[in-house]
Amino acid sequence: MINHVLGLLINPVIQWKKIREEDPSVQKLMIPVLILAAIPPVAGYIGTTTHGWSIGAGEPVMLEPGSALVLTILYYLAILAAIFSVALMIKWMGKTYGADQPFSRCLALSVYIPVPMLLIGIAQLYPILWLNLVIALPALAYTIMLLYTGVPVLMEIPKERGFLFSSAIAGFGMIGLVGMLAVTVFLWGIGLGPIFQS
Repeated sequence: MINHVLGLLINPVIQWKKIREEDPSVQKLMIPVLILAAIPPVAGYIGTTTHGWSIGAGEPVMLEPGSALVLTILYYLAILAAIFSVALMIKWMGKTYGADQPFSRCLALSVYIPVPMLLIGIAQLYPILWLNLVIALPALAYTIMLLYTGVPVLMEIPKERGFLFSSAIAGFGMIGLVGMLAVTVFLWGIGLGPIFQS
């Protein structure tokens, strides 16, 4: 797993080919999924309960540990759900783009594409809005680059079709993000929001 993560950060095209040749099973991919998905929630828990965040010159706002734990678990489950739903979507849409690959390869794609965003989740240890934004933008750009370079290689399709397939995956991801935000607003609206330290 560490070799793949480092390889994707250093030389993604070669690393995608290595992942394709290795063709990991779903069971072998579970360890990277569970570890990488835990980085942002755990860092977020520590950051929101110990350091807090502030807007302007005000006092830092921190979450109660119990409330933060519930949100951490939900955050972790949301990341896992996103990874698996993207893998299912890749498998389902693959036939449209002439890329009928096994589910394990689709899961490998959905696990390793968001590596930069998951690794940068460590920045949530200090939830400073402007700093997290400055760090997250290059990670997001690199994630998009991994998407567009990885799809043609792992799905074994021409780059032109890979571009269209990658765009469909990116669109699905954006729709999923908006859906998650809507669910969050709904849950907070019915009283299941965070509890702040006084």
